[in-house]
Amino acid sequence: MVALGCPKNVVDGEVMLGDLARAGFDVVGEHESADAIVINSCAFVEEAKDESIQAILEAARLRTEGSDGAGPKKIVVTGCMAQRYGEELAEGLPEADLVVGFENYQGLPGALRETLDLDPAEGGGSVERVQVGSSTVPFREEWGRHRLTPQHTAYLRVAEGCDHACTFCAIPGFRGKFRSKPYEQVVDEARRLAAEGVRELNIIAEDTNQYGMDLKGGYRLAELLKELAAIEGIEWLRLLYCYPSYFTDELIEAIATIPQVCKYVDIPLQHADNLVLLSMNRPTQQHTEKLLGKLRERIPGLVLRTTFIAGFPGESDQAHANVVEFATRMGFQRMGAFAYSEEEGTPAAEMPSQLEREVREARRDELSALAQRMCEDFAASRVGEEVDVLIDSVGVAPDMGFDEGDGDGASEVVAVGRTMCEAPDIDPVVFVTLPEGVGLPPLEAGQLRRCRISNTITTDLEAEVLR
Repeated sequence: MVALGCPKNVVDGEVMLGDLARAGFDVVGEHESADAIVINSCAFVEEAKDESIQAILEAARLRTEGSDGAGPKKIVVTGCMAQRYGEELAEGLPEADLVVGFENYQGLPGALRETLDLDPAEGGGSVERVQVGSSTVPFREEWGRHRLTPQHTAYLRVAEGCDHACTFCAIPGFRGKFRSKPYEQVVDEARRLAAEGVRELNIIAEDTNQYGMDLKGGYRLAELLKELAAIEGIEWLRLLYCYPSYFTDELIEAIATIPQVCKYVDIPLQHADNLVLLSMNRPTQQHTEKLLGKLRERIPGLVLRTTFIAGFPGESDQAHANVVEFATRMGFQRMGAFAYSEEEGTPAAEMPSQLEREVREARRDELSALAQRMCEDFAASRVGEEVDVLIDSVGVAPDMGFDEGDGDGASEVVAVGRTMCEAPDIDPVVFVTLPEGVGLPPLEAGQLRRCRISNTITTDLEAEVLR
């Protein structure tokens, strides 16, 4: 599988792979040796769609260039592009043998068997090529998945869909209305993941902190965090994809006081100029600044991640400058930026004053450079700290001159990990070394080790194990 896009798409892919494995398919790591490749596509912005198309074409290249029957025989496209474009995608990309939307994921094993003609006695091979139904699919058990993440970390989806009408975003059109996963189902999934060795749960949805608004009793994320923290084996809980509303006092208190909850909150803000925010149908800059101040006041040591869209229709030079000023003043430790792209079917795509691509990209680059500087400053401020590091992987690396060593070419055990301040895949990492001759246990993936930060490599950190 080629898993593209956000963690929610990763979970979908893991569930599909679990279904395929239980149906007797072998999940292999090398595309060249696969009978079929599943491209789990993304359709969030133009760049993501281009990446998905290139992945499909690359799979087709492997099929064409394979010798002696090597290479994939079939290409399956799933994910948001399949759901959003369906027949159009199939027509434009004849390389795709199956195009499967959300409602049809559970039927993928059977459809793939027919497409591969694995049951010729049953007259296979006549499967419908495009299978795209409703975007609003009932929740199903998601713990029996073939995980693509390391064994000690997993994404925990608590809701699906979105009720917000941001004018730039097409997601509600193909992900459906917001709906919370039943509370007991979330807790059961978390317990099962913990039993498999998961120590870190990254909690996700389109609007994570809206969880429970449609359940009896209202917003229940604070209650959920308390219950998840009590599960044996769970060390870290991290909130991703929060909307700049719905931060109840109970939720803020839970983040501040529950030891397992990372003092890290991801809140995509998208902009900071009020006229642009009005055009986007987003909360005002004053609302957001008040919220961020409240969060930082009540959650000591809080790390904030956000994203901004550069070059929205009608964005003036001053509006862009307001974003730069706001981001600088807020000092976000983690920040990303996207160049605006017109998404068909959204109000923003029909707005006048669309900016030239060069302007959008230049403004994105300015925000990205600012993000890099703020991230580097944050890294430098942490040198000397003692922190817990979750080890993601371990290997032997050549001397890379860490700590301005003598560069004698010797090899040492270097682990790659993260502190509570780094989410997987999107944030910097910590390179961890184990001092020789001190009698400490060897480094292993999944461990939480106490370390001292000794140096920085731009935004990444170096650390030595203390115990």
